[in-house]
Amino acid sequence: MPSPVICWFRRDLRLADHPALAAAASEGEVVPLFVDDPAFARAGPARQAFLAASLRSLDASMGGTLVVRRGDPATLVPALAAEVGARLVTATGDDGPYGRRRDEAVAAALADAGRRLVLVGTNYAVAPGTLVPGSLKAGERRGFAVFTPFRRAWEAHGWDQPVPVPDVTWRGGVPGDRLPAAPEVAATLPAAGEAAAHARLETFLHAGPDGVDGYVDRRNLPAVDGTSRLSPYLRFGVLHPRQALDALGDDRGAATFRSELAWREFYADVLHHRPTSAWANLQRRMDAMAVDTDAAARARFERWTTGTTGYPIVDAGMRQLLGEGWVHNRVRMIVASFLVKDLHLPWQWGAAHYLRHLVDGDLASNSHGWQWTAGTGTDAAPYFRIFNPVSQAERFDPTGAYVRRWVPELADVPDRHVHAPWTARQGPPLGYPAPVVDHAAEREDSLARYAATAPS
Repeated sequence: MPSPVICWFRRDLRLADHPALAAAASEGEVVPLFVDDPAFARAGPARQAFLAASLRSLDASMGGTLVVRRGDPATLVPALAAEVGARLVTATGDDGPYGRRRDEAVAAALADAGRRLVLVGTNYAVAPGTLVPGSLKAGERRGFAVFTPFRRAWEAHGWDQPVPVPDVTWRGGVPGDRLPAAPEVAATLPAAGEAAAHARLETFLHAGPDGVDGYVDRRNLPAVDGTSRLSPYLRFGVLHPRQALDALGDDRGAATFRSELAWREFYADVLHHRPTSAWANLQRRMDAMAVDTDAAARARFERWTTGTTGYPIVDAGMRQLLGEGWVHNRVRMIVASFLVKDLHLPWQWGAAHYLRHLVDGDLASNSHGWQWTAGTGTDAAPYFRIFNPVSQAERFDPTGAYVRRWVPELADVPDRHVHAPWTARQGPPLGYPAPVVDHAAEREDSLARYAATAPS
């Protein structure tokens, strides 16, 4: 009787379009494994809760055969292989800094026992590190530094078609730990599981002007449901980006959404080539930029995290983060700019706070999105882009509907003052704070700090 094969699930919690699962199924019985790694403790409650729900759904889809082991993968994966007599472990490639180190350790431990770890496929449409600029010199290895050339190369390269659920014979009866328990969270999280992911995709694709057809015009309006809301499913691989790309048409909205998926792949590629950019400035000359870290800075950070800055659009975004574990992308940029360029705090503080609370928290997208706004990353026109929180709010939330939803203290403030309540004759309503800083003054301070970083 052939030995079983372990399929190790990580950021690929689905059955369809799963090359590593298909490879395992082609060899014989499959032992599905999920390792509850202590490293997951770094994730906040919202992401842990969504992960737990996604695992429950995955386990149900394979008849309750998912084996959970809690601990260090470098010890547990070889131990399970020995226990069930598996000579082969398949898994989807993981291009994150931690994932690469972990897989090297697991592969070495398996090899010591005469077993193999085979990485099949990628969590992206195009594996990070695949695309290289055409201007490279012989022997030079680096990735793209600018998005638009990357996107063109990405689209020209293309991606494989999604594949259906393979015919799998699951090996049942293998003992394991309980599925991870979902922590209690205050945030309202999306429905978990592969069926929920595809239902959300179908809604986005077929909702007419409320979906992808209106995406170009509605994606920047935080008061409406104008985005795909697919990011949590992509983060955990409940949906593969190939599946979304395959379902898109060729109209204007689809092209814009395809470009947004390309941004996700671009940031993964940047992190692949520059793993230190997860928490260090990609543009190292920006290390000279003065930031504040004293007690007063910590107090300003506390006002930012609690949504009490006195700038309504910023406060709404920070409260949405806690209320949904998700923030509208336009608002993410506004609140990030405010932290870095109005409060003069390190972008890493904001990135860490977001990564802890986001249900879709992804290291590459989160850190490089923050760096883009902070002017320390891949943006070709960096630091002097400073978002005005009032004019941004007036443009993208003209009636104040988004602000009023998340900042109920402002429910009765007239539209003309809702984004700058301190301008009303009576000032901000009782219970809502005055602005923590003056944007115009802090903008000038930011530009002066940036000028000081220029070589003399």
